[in-house]
This record gives sequence, structure tokens and C-alpha cells, in this order.
Amino acid sequence: MIGIVVVSHSEKIAQGVVELCSQMGRENIKIEAAGGTGDGRIGTDAMKIMEAIKRADNGDGVLVLVDMGSAVMSTEVALELLDEDLRNKVLIADAPIVEGSIGAVVQASMGSSLEEVKSVAEQSKSMIKVKE
Repeated sequence: MIGIVVVSHSEKIAQGVVELCSQMGRENIKIEAAGGTGDGRIGTDAMKIMEAIKRADNGDGVLVLVDMGSAVMSTEVALELLDEDLRNKVLIADAPIVEGSIGAVVQASMGSSLEEVKSVAEQSKSMIKVKE
């Protein structure tokens, strides 16, 4: 089963997205929050992200969803810190963090591949919420 990591500059946002996603997927989906800095400030922490990826991994791969710019950079640093075997099974989705995370969890719950889970997360960019 694909694991999911939610990276946000805010620990509360990351935890809230994980809480919401936990209601959408099966119990065996590993969804980890990696929000804020190690000392509780707003920001991102590569070590926190790396540890979340390790916890989310069950051998099938991990999809990371990020909230904005430097979260991507911190995630890329985290990937460099991982051993090569795990690093090769981690992808970063270019997707909105809430909608993308929910789509990813639902798709992962169906036993889809890492690439399929990433694709569904990224498709959420074009979701229309309000029709005028």
C-alpha cells in the first residue's frame, strides 16, 4: 500500500489534513504529517520530512504532498538523506495539499501504484469547486 506524507509550513495544517484524510481511506493506509519546524515555528524541516517518509513507507512507495515553495526544497533535501532504495520509491505530487491528499488516499486505498496515486492527486488541480 502506498504511504502518504503531508508537508506544510504549519504543523496544525499538516495534522488537520492527515486527520481529514484518515476519514477517507482504509485503516491500513499510512498517512503522516510533517508540518512546521522542529522547534514549533512556521516553516519546514527536512529531518522531520525524512522521518515521516520512513514511517509512511511499507515497501510500495510514498507520495509526498507539499503546501508551497520551500516545502518542495525541504522535501528534496529529505530525499537526499534517505537511502537510495527508499528514495527511488518516493514521489512529490504537484497538487493542492487538501484535495490532492484526499484523492491520493482514496486512490491508495484501492491498491493503486505510486504513479497512479500521484496522477490522481495531481488531477485535483483542475477540480472545479464552484460553477458560476
